[in-house]
Amino acid sequence: MEHRYLGNSGFKVPALGFGAGTFGGQGPLFSAWGNTDVDGARRIVDICLEAGVSLFDTADVYSSGASESILGRAVKGRRDKVILSTKLSLRAGDGPNDVGSSRHHLVTATEAALRRLGTDYIDLLQLHAFDAMTPVEQVLGTLDDLVRAGKVRLIGVSNFSGWQLMKSLAASDRLGLSRYVANQTYYSLVGRDYEWELMPLGIDQGVGAIVWSPLGWGRLTGKVRRGQPLPAGSRLHETAGFAPPVEEERLYRVVDAMDQVAEETGKTLPQSALNWLLQRPTVASVLIGARDEIQLRQNLGALGWQLTDEQVARLDAASAVTPPYPYYPYWNGQFAERSPVAV
Repeated sequence: MEHRYLGNSGFKVPALGFGAGTFGGQGPLFSAWGNTDVDGARRIVDICLEAGVSLFDTADVYSSGASESILGRAVKGRRDKVILSTKLSLRAGDGPNDVGSSRHHLVTATEAALRRLGTDYIDLLQLHAFDAMTPVEQVLGTLDDLVRAGKVRLIGVSNFSGWQLMKSLAASDRLGLSRYVANQTYYSLVGRDYEWELMPLGIDQGVGAIVWSPLGWGRLTGKVRRGQPLPAGSRLHETAGFAPPVEEERLYRVVDAMDQVAEETGKTLPQSALNWLLQRPTVASVLIGARDEIQLRQNLGALGWQLTDEQVARLDAASAVTPPYPYYPYWNGQFAERSPVAV
């Protein structure tokens, strides 16, 4: 297993991590993702650790906390062998303060996550969304207290815009508080918005990307095809309304290019999509999910080989979109050499 630094933290994570959103199966969204129980989760953890996948990511809202509880029971007795990552700040209860990043909610939600995970520390704690009603100084001060108390090792964010993340990083630097080192972000061949602002920010500020939904919310499995109905077993029947949007013709153009690459490499479409991501700047770890052992082992096949430069260029071209101003190079490339990244 390849290991990479998580931003400027000095801490290494495996290139592939496991997303435990399939654990629990409660609620309309997560029941469609999967319903892995404790025994199934232990088997998945066994396979992951055998392959060197030691990072396991969850959140307090996944199956109303059941995902954290099942993951905690699955890693019991081998806490020292795993990296536990969880997220909080989305609504996790009916009370007026059961949401957001206030000091009250961050402390309460962290203590609850520790109990469910069955551990006394969280390796990586991430805010699941930006809270515009709580000053970033208060948010970061609370997170810094949790780090100093030994309850959290590293902090990160998820679903932040560029200005929200940069405002927070600037406050950390100004006040001498713990800094975000991870950005758990949506990124795939059919979702490349991350490249416009957040990737250059990550390069400049030393924030590593942990990628969620690397197969474009299940659209890049090879089961979604031009002119064919959605397969009966696709989770998109239940979850499409939650998914980031993709223009249909662009999706089919990407799948056509992936078919060509898969034929040349002898790899599956998901393996090619994951391998493409692993070659992108700032990407520290890509979260894979699986409903069963077969899916998990197939996804692990994204490692141990590499797309050629020509194949990467072909996938880049098929998945390219014109960024909005000011990310579109309206200067016709005259300033491109002064940019932190060219994608």
